[in-house]
Amino acid sequence: MPISTKTCPCQILTSLDFLNTPVAYSDCCQPYHDGLYNEGDDSQDGVQAESAERLMRTRYSAFVLVKADYIVKTTVPAQQALLDSNAIESWAKETDWAGLEIIRHTPKLAKRHAQVEFKAYFNTADGTEQKQQAHRELSTFVKVTDQSIDKNNERWYFLDPTVSISVTQKQPCICGSGEKFKHCCGVYIS
Repeated sequence: MPISTKTCPCQILTSLDFLNTPVAYSDCCQPYHDGLYNEGDDSQDGVQAESAERLMRTRYSAFVLVKADYIVKTTVPAQQALLDSNAIESWAKETDWAGLEIIRHTPKLAKRHAQVEFKAYFNTADGTEQKQQAHRELSTFVKVTDQSIDKNNERWYFLDPTVSISVTQKQPCICGSGEKFKHCCGVYIS
């Protein structure tokens, strides 16, 4: 099924029978994609995901719409430089996305962590037959406070467990919480 930008990619799934009126991209993920950063400026601005689930949905839509910069900028800042935007873009283009299903959202694991279990559906060709498959994942997110802007400026970020980062368990956490890595994000990505 081709994905249209009229219906938000995070809302497309054949099992969503309860969705009487599809949610438009412009009313769902687009404000997050368009508003993350000001043009020519690295300061954060615009609409911020209010929950880990919302960030998960916007990231899925960014993969579908091939917005690799959004994927990078919504990953915890300490991991961003380690991501390959070209590889993300290539993989996103090569995937025939078919829908997103949120299985479970655990909004509060600890003070600043949350998890979202989801299935991202995609189509594969098996000879002449199209088959739908699913990638199931339990993703962890961290809410980071940017003290340089404002003590109350909190933003959700994805913790990428595939990024190899050199940090010891006793070092300060990569999220900037001030806690030791082993007591903070290390619990979820080491």
